Amino acid sequence: MKTLRLLLGDQLHRRIATLSDLDPETDIVLLVEVRDEATYVRHHKQKIAFLFSAMRHFARDLEAEGVTVDYVRLDDPANTGSFGGELERAYARHAPERVVVTEPGEWRVWEMMQDWRESLPLEIREDNRFLCSRARFEAWAEGRKSLRMETFYRDMRKRTGLLMEGGEPEGGRWNFDAENRKALPKSLEPPERLSFPPDAITREVIELVESAFGDHFGRLDGFAWPVTRQDALQVLARFLAEGLPRFGDYQDAMRGDAPFLYHALISPMLNAGLLDAEEVCAAAERTYREGGVPLNCAEGFIRQILGWREYVRGVYWARMPDYARSNALSAERDLPWFYWSGETELACLKACIGQTRDHAYAHHIQRLMVLGNFALIAGIEPRQVEEWYLVVYADAYEWVELPNVHGMVLWADGGLLGSKPYAASGAYIDRMSDYCGACHYDVKLKAGPKACPFNYLYWNFLIENAERLSGNPRMAMPYRTLERFGPKRRAEIAADATRFLDSLERRPEADHSGRN
Repeated sequence: MKTLRLLLGDQLHRRIATLSDLDPETDIVLLVEVRDEATYVRHHKQKIAFLFSAMRHFARDLEAEGVTVDYVRLDDPANTGSFGGELERAYARHAPERVVVTEPGEWRVWEMMQDWRESLPLEIREDNRFLCSRARFEAWAEGRKSLRMETFYRDMRKRTGLLMEGGEPEGGRWNFDAENRKALPKSLEPPERLSFPPDAITREVIELVESAFGDHFGRLDGFAWPVTRQDALQVLARFLAEGLPRFGDYQDAMRGDAPFLYHALISPMLNAGLLDAEEVCAAAERTYREGGVPLNCAEGFIRQILGWREYVRGVYWARMPDYARSNALSAERDLPWFYWSGETELACLKACIGQTRDHAYAHHIQRLMVLGNFALIAGIEPRQVEEWYLVVYADAYEWVELPNVHGMVLWADGGLLGSKPYAASGAYIDRMSDYCGACHYDVKLKAGPKACPFNYLYWNFLIENAERLSGNPRMAMPYRTLERFGPKRRAEIAADATRFLDSLERRPEADHSGRN
């Protein structure tokens, strides 16, 4: 049976379901670079370059196997600019008996696929790169009043056998998170990032992206992402040897001159298919069992993938398409323009935004406790914050970005994803980073123009949302502290918050994207 097999740009895995029964004698693999996918939000230039280059390298590798690849480049004059248009053209070119695809990561593409079914003999297969299928997650979630990652994670540990001894967790504990919150000592120098100078294919893609998407957010100079499976495996091996041994201890640390620290830097490759979750978790467990890393490091890393990554995907598909519509805390302020420009006197935000602009990357604590924490306590509208996160990171796809930002960062789902808002004052950032030492503001001051805005915005957030949050058991301690504040202190907090928030420059109405 002659088959046309469409691979999306984030499905670059040789063992993906689309290719499981590939017959090189009769079948055609279709890969397309389409403008719609680069511009439905105006993605960071490095993300577009990473995906287009990875797609071209993947096509080259398939052709080396003798597979017929129909590859449509962005600059092909006949390119329609959409998945649907290119699939119809390919169907007309090849006249296959069936079209095979793997389910997409995003709801909007899932809806496209339902439309394709009306005119094409389309077969949609389950995405076999995840350890928990959509159906299995829905079965796990059915009947539960609340969904908690820790419960899901323990179930996944039992089901996969990862870091298990019989029916019990390795080391007698499920979670070593309490040991993974150390600040980075000044004397400790993290390993250098494993970089890959662009080859001829990547250089051509970079030129194309700069020409076609030059007004998008981000920089292309210094592009160093791996764009082949072989290079992605090198990054994983380097992390297991040099990063993972200290990843657990310092995974929450931040330092201005060390953007990558001990992090794996594999999420763009994992989300695009150059690596898969099972092999990554198995490699981390194997490194632990061979004595290469402490248990807290292996467990903390595996939990991020086996637990959190699989969990947020499950929540996304179980709750779409309505999930993004909630706004539990009624946050309505506009996203400040400095999220795009990086022009702010808050040193922590300036550092994280600059790093994001330069590398299309920031690690999870920077995203949650600096960039996200500010958006939460400043009351920024969820839709605008979610768009920003989807634009700026090389690993961002809606299935992973939306639950993380809507649920965990902003608590806009009212506690479905996380039991409490991750709000914090400047003291947390000072404890976990070196940002505050060079800041225009003084993190030790609680009030006045020189005080760290995180300090009074935090308490203002608690005051403004007391009706919704004061009954939350995990918020009991800060609300007990707040009860001791007199009217004068509360008025001082409100005045400082109002002054600061009113001073923020709003983004131009005509720009929805993040230009430089």
